[in-house]
Order: sequence, then structure tokens, then C-alpha cells
Amino acid sequence: MDIAAFLTSAGINVGICVVLLCLYSVLRKQPSNRVVYFGRRLASVRERSSDFFSIERFVPSPSWIVKAWEATEEEILSIGGLDGLVFQRMLIFSIRVFSIAAIICLLLVLPMNYYGKDMEHKWIPSESLHVFTIGNVKEGSRWLWAHCLALYIISFAACFLLYFEYKSITEMRLAHITKSSLNLGPFTILVRSVPWCPEESFNDTVKKFFTNYYPSSYLSHQMVYRRSIIQKLMLDAEKMCSLIVPVDRPSLRPCCLCGRTTASFKILASEAETVKDCISFADFDVATRENECAAAFVFFKTRFSAVVATQMLQSLNPMLWVTELAPEPRDVLWSNISIPYKQLWLRKIGTLLASIVFMFVFLIPVTFVQGLTQLDKLSKMFPFLRGILKKKLMSRVVTGYLPSVILMLFLYSVPPVMMVFSSVEGPFSRSGRKKSAAVKILYFTIWNVFFVNILSGSVINQLAVFTSVKEIPMQLAKAIPTQAGFFMTYALTSGWAGLACEVMQLFPLCWNMFKKFILRNNEDSSDDLMTFPYHTEVPRVLLFGLIGFTCSVMAPLIIPILLVYFVLAYLVYRNQILNVYILEYEGGGHFWPIFHNTTIFSLVLTQIIALGVFGIKESPIAAGFIFPLVFFTLLFNEYCRQRFYPIFVKDPIQILIEMDRDDEQSGRIEEIYTKLRSAYCQFPITAHHFCESVLSSETHQLKSAKDPEEATSERERSEGSETWAVVNFEKES
Repeated sequence: MDIAAFLTSAGINVGICVVLLCLYSVLRKQPSNRVVYFGRRLASVRERSSDFFSIERFVPSPSWIVKAWEATEEEILSIGGLDGLVFQRMLIFSIRVFSIAAIICLLLVLPMNYYGKDMEHKWIPSESLHVFTIGNVKEGSRWLWAHCLALYIISFAACFLLYFEYKSITEMRLAHITKSSLNLGPFTILVRSVPWCPEESFNDTVKKFFTNYYPSSYLSHQMVYRRSIIQKLMLDAEKMCSLIVPVDRPSLRPCCLCGRTTASFKILASEAETVKDCISFADFDVATRENECAAAFVFFKTRFSAVVATQMLQSLNPMLWVTELAPEPRDVLWSNISIPYKQLWLRKIGTLLASIVFMFVFLIPVTFVQGLTQLDKLSKMFPFLRGILKKKLMSRVVTGYLPSVILMLFLYSVPPVMMVFSSVEGPFSRSGRKKSAAVKILYFTIWNVFFVNILSGSVINQLAVFTSVKEIPMQLAKAIPTQAGFFMTYALTSGWAGLACEVMQLFPLCWNMFKKFILRNNEDSSDDLMTFPYHTEVPRVLLFGLIGFTCSVMAPLIIPILLVYFVLAYLVYRNQILNVYILEYEGGGHFWPIFHNTTIFSLVLTQIIALGVFGIKESPIAAGFIFPLVFFTLLFNEYCRQRFYPIFVKDPIQILIEMDRDDEQSGRIEEIYTKLRSAYCQFPITAHHFCESVLSSETHQLKSAKDPEEATSERERSEGSETWAVVNFEKES
């Protein structure tokens, strides 16, 4: 690829970014788009839409950039949680390290590459990108010491910044654990693979086991029931809604395609006694032995007791009574808890194989994309395009812009597929599912975007290179300079233009317009609110980090493009956290170890590729200096793994015991015990009363057996004093 083709791609992407950002600054001011661009604020504070006309509404302005820049870390932490703040720190680290790389590589390495051979240079727009890469340096050149020095500076700077970021985020996580004194997760463990006993139910088995082996610390438990019961409740929705009185307020959902509204929120008013006579929790028939699963949430009196219970084997058979710390109630993925524990390892193997097959199937579009970068092969495959490809503008668009666009469009299918694989895998928390999907997408993009593009678009045209491990550094060293142009255009398309599409929220915007102008439903719905897509954005940041590290010394021109991307991403995602995405659950910053490990992998891969480069360029002394750098990087990673990583896996006992003592002294422990009774209720309909009815079902049965008349009168008194809540079978707004 020449400079002219790259400038054509850059001009198209910059134009798209400017147009979309200007459109965003106008569309965000329109009242009809509040749910798209201010969904988080609407979820926290309901405001009436103001439709007054103003010229300012139709004039682009950079005010959103100023507000995003002025937001403090405390605001990001309170609004986006620890995960949101950790994601921002990832971008800050990337900005810092690639700022150092830009200074070193542009001032030191780039001139060495450009003047690496004695040749007559063309006018810069007509030059090939190859002359700006390390491939333009002649063999045995003394200037290769500049590349070795630059690699040392970048590696030491990255490790230095990683250490202090890891330390800072670890302190944030410890502070987060300390401040969440009312978090019920540390008091709760999830017990799976409860053994079946024909003489008693799972409920009795769990109670008997924990009262026997944990008599002083066991508090209570909540059984998990089959998901089919929820389907039964949804089928009974029409019957229940026919008995309750609609509220005068409009609905949040349209009635089919007619645009009329229905009252989806129902309240029990004057006919409460009639409804209570017809509907009761006993009618649902949930808390029965047939509906129980071999899983339960067990509550302990202290956090220390719960942690101890998860660290010990509960029985002689490790496949029975499997215990894990429970996630917070909002984070529970109820559909997967009922999966038999013995199936999980089979599901993991199956999803691993399916992910590998999907990765290799994706080689087809990647190979097609790489074919677009080679005009000679494209003309042979499609002879009817020869006339079009002879035009300079079309050839520049085809080689400089189309490959990255087509690859990006194909990559849009990856996150949904990986999210399905992660759901089938069987995690019991929503954060765990998103983390698993993020890892799968990361591996997928590193393989297909980085390695496969290098292997299929350069001198390596077959996967047989992996048959000789010693040849991998040499082959990668030959390949990366030739593919620098593709990575630069990919950073422009997927990076710059992708961020403009992110801030525009194209799919939610189109759906909002269709709903309001076609379906004629002007009410904002909670269905339109979204959580932050960490499973797609974290792998994207890490992929650009990998490309930046590996190309920093090989092709320094890519560094300014990536630096602009990280700065723009810092502003865009701050704006999205503050205004768009809602916080449904707290993940605890678990994405940082993934970021750290992938960054270390990128550094080591860069150093290994440098070994191959110095070998090709016949500089054995420079290559010898790379071995201590690889050793130091791996040693640094091991130190961080021993020093910081355990805090992201386990909560320190010292903090938990101090929190237990503070709760005991302040009197909060009774409040926590009260909340535990209904916190992990499986069904969202009147959760508190449902859970209490399940817990007291046996007591009612015993009382009815002893004195039926007394039990009946007591039930009538409890029903008469019960406060009936709003019933809504759709999402809460």
C-alpha cells in the first residue's frame, strides 16, 4: 500500500467521524432522543420531555466533550461502578504508554527506517509505506541499535506504568470491598450438586447438612427452582391482569402495530380482597419437592464463615456439595444455576470446540479481505473489474479502505455468537458470562485480525509455518512490516469511525425513530436501556494495544493513529458511562487482570518478533540484548501475579473479619439478616412476600395439620394485613 491509498482511507474515515460527531451533538439535544443518549439519567431521575423550539438545538457544539473531560474519577466510580473506572484506567494507561512510544519512535526510529537504505526517495504521497518500516533498514546496519534502545524504553515504561496502575486498582478494589458493608454476597454461598435422597427433599437435605456441620454459623438457605415455573407464571399473566385495575398513566409499550397504548402497569385497589381470594402464592405451586433443583443459596451469620465454607471440601466426593461464593443478587444468572453441576465440564469442552471451529470458519472472510489488498490477484479472480481497478481513485479505495470496512462488518457477528457460547457454558453470574465472552472475543480477534491477516497477506501463505517453532519469529518479522498499511487502515475504520458510531448509538437511534414515528409510541421504555458492553470494548482496546506494541518499532507511523484513538475513546466512553449506560450489577473490576495479562503477552510477542527482525538484519548483538528483556518482562509478570492477582480472586480475611466486627458493634447485622431473607429470591413478582411464603410454607402446613380452624383464621389475618405491590410482567421502568 502506498501513502496515497492510506491518505484516501484516512480522509474517508475522518470525514465519517466529523459528520457523525456533528450529528450526535445535534441529535442529543432533541427531546425525542433522550432515551438513546441519556438513558442512564432517565433511569435514575424521571424528567418530562420539553419540546420547546430553540435554534441551539440544531447547532453542533462540543459541550459534551467538555463535560466528559471535567468528570472526576469519583463521579465515574459512583455512576459506572468499579468496572467503569477500571475501563477508564485502561485507556489512561494506553494513552500514557503510547505517548512515550510516539515520542521515541517518531523522533528516533522513524528517521532510521526512512533513511535505512541508500536509495532515491520519491515524493512522499507516492512513497510506499514499506520505506517507513524496519524492512527498509539494510542488513548489518548500526542503526538497529536505535530500534533495540526504543524497545527497551517502551518495555520498561509499560512495566513501570502497569505496576502502579495494578497497585492503584488493587487499592480501589480493597476500598470497594470495605465500603460495600451492606453487600449480601459475602454472607452467601452457592451450593451445587446437592445429593439426591429418596426419603427427603433437597430443601431438607441442605438444611440437615448445614445445621449438622455448621451449627454455629449457618443462618438459613433459599432453594433454587426449575425455570419452567417462570414460564407457567408468564402464561398466567393474562388471567392475573384481567383481575386487576389499570392505572390511568400511559403504558411504556405499544399495542402491536396500531400505535395505541395499553396499561402494562397494574395496581390492586378497590378489588384487592377479590384478587387475593383468587390468587395466592400457594396457587403458583412453586415450593414443592418436584420443582426443586440440586442447588441452593446458603446464608451464614458472618462473612468469615461463608468464606471458610467455600474453601473446604464438603464431602468425600468432590463432585458433591460444591460450594462457591455467591455473586450479588442483581448479578445472579438464574437460568444457569439449575444446570446440573456434572454437565458443566462437558459444556465447557463443547463451547471451546465450537469457538475453535468458528475461529477457523472465519478464515474465509479474512482471506477474502486480504485478497482485496492485492490488486494483481483480484484482477485475475475477477477479470471484469480490471477496467475499474485501473482508475487510481478506485484502486486506492479498494486497497486502502474496503478491506478494513468489510472485516469490521464481519466482526459484528462475533460478539452475539460468543455471548451465546458463554451462556451455554453455564456461568452462574451475569458478570461471569460477560467476562467469559470477553475472553473468547479477545482470543478470536487476536487470532483472526492479527495473526491470520499477517499469515494470509504476506510471504506466509499457509499455516505450515507453525510446524517449525524456530521459524515463527523470523516469519512474523518479515510479515508485520508488509501488513502495517492494513493495520493502520483498520485502526482508522474500526477505531476512529467505530467510536463515532458508538457515540451515535446507530442501532438504538434507528429503533427509537421507528418506534416513535412508525409505531407512534412516544413513551420511553426501560427496554431501551443498556449496560456497558465490556465484552466487546475491552477486547477492542487490547487488540489495538497489541497492534501498537508489535508495530511500534516495526512501523512507527501507526502510533499517532492509535494515540488519537485512545484519547477519543477516553472522552467517548466517559460520556457513555455518564449518560447512556446503566449500572445493573457490580463486577468488582475483574477485567483488569485480563488487561494486564494481555499487555504482558503483547510485550513478550513484540520482543520475540524483534529477535526475528535482528536475526534477519544480521545483528546478533542486538538480538542477544533482547533475551534479558524477555526474561525481565516475564519475571515482572510473575511478581504482579503473586502480589496483586489474588486480591481479584479472593477477599482478604482481615477485611472481612473487621467488617463483621463493625456490623456487630453498629447494630447493622440484624438489618443484613432481614435483607438476606428476600435478597436471592428467584422470582421478581412480589419477591419479599414470595420468599417469605416459601420459607414459612412448612410452618403453615404444620399449623394446618394441628388446628385447621386456627390456621385458616391466621391466614385470613395475614392476607388482610398484606400490602399488595404493583404487578408488572414486563421490565420495570
